[in-house]
Amino acid sequence: MPLGLPALEAHLPGGGLALGPPHEIAPAEPGDAAAALAFALALSAIRLAGVKGEALIAAGPDQPLPYGHGLASLGLDPGRVLLMEAGGDGEVYRALEAALHARCLAVLVGLVGGGLPLKAGRRLQLAAEGGEPPLVLILRPPGPGTPNGAATRWSIASAPGGLDRFGLLATPRWGARLDRCRNGRGGAWLLEWDSAAHRLRLPERLARDAAAAGGARP
Repeated sequence: MPLGLPALEAHLPGGGLALGPPHEIAPAEPGDAAAALAFALALSAIRLAGVKGEALIAAGPDQPLPYGHGLASLGLDPGRVLLMEAGGDGEVYRALEAALHARCLAVLVGLVGGGLPLKAGRRLQLAAEGGEPPLVLILRPPGPGTPNGAATRWSIASAPGGLDRFGLLATPRWGARLDRCRNGRGGAWLLEWDSAAHRLRLPERLARDAAAAGGARP
């Protein structure tokens, strides 16, 4: 799945996020849980903007569930999002595996209380083989995590939101660190989300370009 951000895509094999294998997302600190969820939803919005179908968000106990206004603020149509409250992490992984076999959804997001186990990650990867697989995201608590079959592992931190061109509404920003990438390389970026265009941006690059243009002499 292309992300529309060459600086980031250069670190990913194939120039985007692999479809099928799970991608693991974790907050950098406990207070960054909302930022990590918003980042996962932004990636979901990128996928849904380019294909038909719906997203399934399967959440274990005590995991934060997004609501309609929050989804819409990130550019996601709440009518294309299915929410499932599971009894535990095992039930979340079983639901995601069943959805992969069914080949009927474009995005699968699992919100779990523990890390992605190696066995569960392998089962998800096997279930995704063949056909057009969905984007699969696993959102777990902060911490180093355990070895598993995730294609990428992300650590997401909160960042002060940027203002729109009218200087009013704040746009979401995240400090995103790619800690692990199979057949790729890690990196860190300050990312800004454009909910109207369903794309990620690099605000620091825009600021540097604007400063350079403003300081140029004729």
